[in-house]
Amino acid sequence: MQNDPDGHEPESREGWGQEPPAPPLTWTPYGYAAQSEDGRSTLGQDVSEPVARPRSGLRGKRLAATLVAASLLVGGGAGLGGAAIWTSTHHDPQSSTVLTQTGSRVAQTAATGSIVKVAQSVLPSVVMIDVSGPSGSGSGSGIILSQDGKILTNNHVVALAGKSGDITIAFNDGSHADARVLGTDPLTDTAVVQAQGVHDLTPATLGHSSSLEVGQGVVAIGSPFGLDATVTSGIVSALNRPVNVGQVSQNNSTVYPAIQTDAAINPGNSGGPLVNLSGQVVGIDAAIQTATDGTGQGEPGSIGLGFAIPIDEVLPIVREMIKGQTPTHARLGIGVEDASAGGQSAAITDGAKISQVTNGSAAANAGLRSGDVITKIDDHLITSSDSLVAIVRSYRPGDKVTVTYSRGASTHTVRVTLDSDAPTQNS
Repeated sequence: MQNDPDGHEPESREGWGQEPPAPPLTWTPYGYAAQSEDGRSTLGQDVSEPVARPRSGLRGKRLAATLVAASLLVGGGAGLGGAAIWTSTHHDPQSSTVLTQTGSRVAQTAATGSIVKVAQSVLPSVVMIDVSGPSGSGSGSGIILSQDGKILTNNHVVALAGKSGDITIAFNDGSHADARVLGTDPLTDTAVVQAQGVHDLTPATLGHSSSLEVGQGVVAIGSPFGLDATVTSGIVSALNRPVNVGQVSQNNSTVYPAIQTDAAINPGNSGGPLVNLSGQVVGIDAAIQTATDGTGQGEPGSIGLGFAIPIDEVLPIVREMIKGQTPTHARLGIGVEDASAGGQSAAITDGAKISQVTNGSAAANAGLRSGDVITKIDDHLITSSDSLVAIVRSYRPGDKVTVTYSRGASTHTVRVTLDSDAPTQNS
């Protein structure tokens, strides 16, 4: 399949090679638990998946009651067991079983670096975002950036509002505020909204996604299925995972070099933070890989394959949106396809094969040609067309990169100064 002239495939790839009879894995933008006007539920931009989102506190109260009952049952059983042992060993027929709470009434102080400590520090900086528009309503999550109410989220969370819809922010303290969109960037699936009439909010602490290592502990916070202030934890499963969640326009797709994590991410988590164990935001929860069959039957949920947008890559774009500027992206100015699909020899199975070079582009000025196979950008291995697009997106216009490519049987390197897509919005 040939990609478009800007290095994107018209459609996202399905699956990572699962064997039958398991259904293919598909990328799903996990923005919000949404309801359309006809009652059909949607997930982010996908209208084929049903979502059950509680619309009142009744379900939450029943859930809480069930959990309390279970806790009492377990606690009572444990206490009774202890008393039974005490009675049998003391042989006092006059004594009666007495259950005594010997634990401290003082809450345990959370250790620095613990998930408890992370939750305590980050929850005040995470919001739930309710969106309604002509095509329906839904909810997602967001990250407070400033005391005056600038909030970072996913583009697909706010997109439902359109030009005439409503956006409402629910804060951790129970208060609410209306919001308006400051800027959106579909290519990186990010957006910034401004909450109205608020002050003295608690901004999140932004970390560095470049410092992450595979196996490092992380925490996701958001509002899955409308259940606000939900905390899940896991590890960084992989880095720079190329995620293509779909086409933005005829010439562009949303592709980014994601942080992969097994922390549970579900509908409604999108736009919320992925944080390290110092409580610093390192990513924006955005997508999950699911094993649905494409018929809309069943509810896709977390299977331990969640994806977050690295904060380092999108922070310059976020700054542009806050300033009211049109976001810009780095570009090579080529069309590519997977090398393995391009009829290459058996010696070349990975890489991005150039199918077209735009005149006057960064690639043309560097001497790259149609048929060349790009295998590396700086130290980043390029295994497919999506991985090339994702890695290029991680740079900024004007950055200099070293491109390693194969031409015939020989390997070459060239220094390239990346173009900007302004004002064409091609990358």
